[in-house]
Formats: sequence, structure tokens, C-alpha cells
Amino acid sequence: MTIEFIGTSAGSVWTALNEADALGIKQLKKITKLKEKEIYAALGWLAREGKVNINVDPEDAKELIVSLTQDR
Repeated sequence: MTIEFIGTSAGSVWTALNEADALGIKQLKKITKLKEKEIYAALGWLAREGKVNINVDPEDAKELIVSLTQDR
């Protein structure tokens, strides 16, 4: 996995999140067609830039819910 690929994946994840209020990892995988490790790499990129909020799903402690920060 290259840095360029992670950046491109981050763009795909950001686009998916921009069209929804919040998404789980499973939903992001389905929408973006990325593998789970690619999703996490993209989320790391976006988190480092301060563009995402990541929370634990209150109904399923094993699932993360991701949303964009307010200053999109």
C-alpha cells in the first residue's frame, strides 16, 4: 500500500462521509469498495488532518461510527 493509495482512499472515504451523517466501517467498506485495512489507513490519514470523528457504536461496542468534523 503506497502513500498515494492511502491518500486516494482517504478521498473516497471523505466523499462517502460527506454524503452521509455518519457511517460504520461495514458501510464504508460497502460504499467505497475498499478493504478493511485500507479503510483504517484512510481514517488514520483523515484523523491526522482533524477531518473525522470516530466513536464506538452504542449498540455494538465492536463497531466504530465515523463522521466528518463540523468544519468540513
